[in-house]
Amino acid sequence: MLIAAAAVLGVVAGTCAGYLVQADREPTGLPPLSQPVLTQSGGEAPEPLSADRDRRVKTDGDLRELLLEKPRGTREPDWPTGEDGWMDLAEYAGYYEESGSMFGQLAMDGFRRAAVVGWLDDDDYSVEIRLVQFRQEEGLAAADNAENGRYWADDAEETDSWAVPGTGDGRAYVHNSPDVEPGYEPLYAAEAHAWRGDVSMEIWVYGTKPVPKEMIMDLAERQMERL
Repeated sequence: MLIAAAAVLGVVAGTCAGYLVQADREPTGLPPLSQPVLTQSGGEAPEPLSADRDRRVKTDGDLRELLLEKPRGTREPDWPTGEDGWMDLAEYAGYYEESGSMFGQLAMDGFRRAAVVGWLDDDDYSVEIRLVQFRQEEGLAAADNAENGRYWADDAEETDSWAVPGTGDGRAYVHNSPDVEPGYEPLYAAEAHAWRGDVSMEIWVYGTKPVPKEMIMDLAERQMERL
């Protein structure tokens, strides 16, 4: 008990001595709240990026100019490809089986506009390319739109697919089983889906014979390079 009492008294005495020593010292000044003023560098501000280097300049302009040009010798398609190269929300949603619900979904996703081009070549292959742009105020709607296309393509039977170089998760598909209806020739198909920024790319190729892998891959790579 004596040892414990002595230890407690020693701690109390040390604390009191510490307070007394601190009280006799001059107060330590606080550092200034203001920071030194930084000098601004002189010279002219850097020039804004050109359209070749700033992709937002390209995609905010005429979206139709980013579409692949129709190859020489091709013919006009026998199906509607928008109005003067543009496709509004109602027409784009009309390509889906559940067009009514898709219209509402695209509106919620911030559909902005869609540019389209199509042609028929000498081998009777039909090609249609769509660039679908979204406002993307609340999410990556362009990426979701491309993912939706890949989902349905992956779900098809007897389908081969390949990654589109330089696109991350972009893919091209060749459907080996044709769509057969009475009175019509078998219809083969291929497609590609990818996205960059706020633009989703879709390519659709149809023909009376299997679509070569080289054809759909070449179209997808060259179109994405323009974005």
